[in-house]
Amino acid sequence: MTEETPIPTRWVGPIRVSGNAVEGEHQVPLATYESPLWPSVGRGARVSRQVEGGIQVTVVDDRMARSVLLVAPDAATAVAAAHATAERLADLQALVAAQSRFAKLIEVRPEIIGNLLYLRLAFTTGDASGHNMVTAAADAILADVLAHQPDLEYGSVSGNLCTDKKTSAVNGLLGRGKNVVAEIVIPADVVAKQLRTTAQRIVDLNARKNLLGGIAAGSLRTANAHYANMLLAFYLATGQDAANIVEGSQGITWAEARGQDLYFSCTLPNLIVGTVGNGKNLPVVEAALERLGCREDRAPGVNARRLAALIAASVLCGELSLLAAQTNPGELMAAHVRLERRNQA
Repeated sequence: MTEETPIPTRWVGPIRVSGNAVEGEHQVPLATYESPLWPSVGRGARVSRQVEGGIQVTVVDDRMARSVLLVAPDAATAVAAAHATAERLADLQALVAAQSRFAKLIEVRPEIIGNLLYLRLAFTTGDASGHNMVTAAADAILADVLAHQPDLEYGSVSGNLCTDKKTSAVNGLLGRGKNVVAEIVIPADVVAKQLRTTAQRIVDLNARKNLLGGIAAGSLRTANAHYANMLLAFYLATGQDAANIVEGSQGITWAEARGQDLYFSCTLPNLIVGTVGNGKNLPVVEAALERLGCREDRAPGVNARRLAALIAASVLCGELSLLAAQTNPGELMAAHVRLERRNQA
């Protein structure tokens, strides 16, 4: 028998948000052992409340992918099979619709390597993150393709071109999960008072640290300071598959000085989250999703996009606060020491 030890969780904010998925001021739950994360995100939330409209969050795209692998005798056969499969897209869409109320096939993209045929299948999955849903659909599609293409052989239901819980470029290019952009324009006086810095100093640091530093480090389609911190804390508080922070934290921070004001944005192209499915029935998770307004009776997918938008806004709050701190010598470490000693007292 094991003793359950809950991860320390606090509700931070409220964050002021607007956009195509959520509006208004909302507190957000963060489960973490890194206690300075709460006040750091809280500082970004405070900034959002001093800006008209707060953080503008736009859900750009929404899909889940699974790639299947088929083996052909040669490349010519693989090409012919890819073309034949593309011509049967409507049949495959009907096949998926017949076995699932929520999964909808929206794209089949082939990739051929030697005699191997990869089909990257993209679906919408309602309010579920969709891992199991798309795997079940991929199984059905595989069987159908093999029945219509007798020269092919089964390779795998997952050919790694998805790509699931691994660092890659393909998800940022083609999409997997919610593609979300969070952005804000902060007046100069708010930057000075709340962040104790200037727009130009944040712009310079972002270029030198996140962009050039990331290139020097060999980062792949990512240029940010610490998206993973906010993602993991939010994922754990809302019953998400925490391993998805591997691809979820691949995102880009961009900043511009607009006169003395600061434009600041966080782009998260691979945000894999859901409001139904495994882990969502736990009492603490159910309570969190309800408080976030993600348990309402809405059209399929709306609750999950709302959750993704709130997560992206939280990421921006934490990213903005950390970069502002790093423009001032000694501030970051001093804050950690002060906050962690206070929590241990």
